Amino acid sequence: MSDQDTSFPKPPKAYKNMDFLTSPEARSIRIHCELEEPMVRFKEEGIENTIVFFGSARTPDPELEETPSRSSRFYADARELSKRLTTWSLEKHRGRNAYVICSGGGPGIMEAANRGAQDAGGASVALGISLPHEQHINLYSPKDLSFEFHYFFIRKYWFLYMAKAVVAFPGGVGTMDELFESLTLVQTGKVTKEMPIILYGSEFWGEVVNFDKLVEWGTISPGDVNLFRVIDTVDEAFDYLTEELEKQSLSG
Repeated sequence: MSDQDTSFPKPPKAYKNMDFLTSPEARSIRIHCELEEPMVRFKEEGIENTIVFFGSARTPDPELEETPSRSSRFYADARELSKRLTTWSLEKHRGRNAYVICSGGGPGIMEAANRGAQDAGGASVALGISLPHEQHINLYSPKDLSFEFHYFFIRKYWFLYMAKAVVAFPGGVGTMDELFESLTLVQTGKVTKEMPIILYGSEFWGEVVNFDKLVEWGTISPGDVNLFRVIDTVDEAFDYLTEELEKQSLSG
């Protein structure tokens, strides 16, 4: 019998077995990949500090509207704030000390955030998520720093792990989830770093979330309203964030 007759095909290696890797039994492996693979890319790109923008995927670009809607100004403000923060970082905080805009990678406010960074000639991060009916990574997200997560909780980990500041623009259920997780982690001391949180748009936030009533009902402490600052203009947001981030840099 020849050598060819006695040879057998090699069985697949476990880490190349897609039937296994996509099975319920391999869920812990997939979770671990979503933790480790972004870390490798962030190290390669030198990303250590982010300024996170939360906000609605449904906020329209005013340039595409015949009559600007009530909410479209927030797209323009998010884009301008992102541009100014990126320009500031490129001028004063290069290399490991740079601050990079980070969004959820989708349309609306997320697109505006990545777009503003591109306007300034800087990089940005896009932490996308696989959803049944939406959404796609926007066209202003850099390829090397665009991600698509399956697990929401891992995505939120990456939002806050490198975050040095958070700006929450008007949004829906997803934005509320991201904002209140951020507030909870700071309130409970799970996040111990300095991390200024801005609620952008007093009219929206005042109508949608009544923090004073939470204090009145005794469900939060009076001091918890100091976990964030409500701001209405790009100028005020830029001045507040850069002042706080400069303090962080000086304190190491």
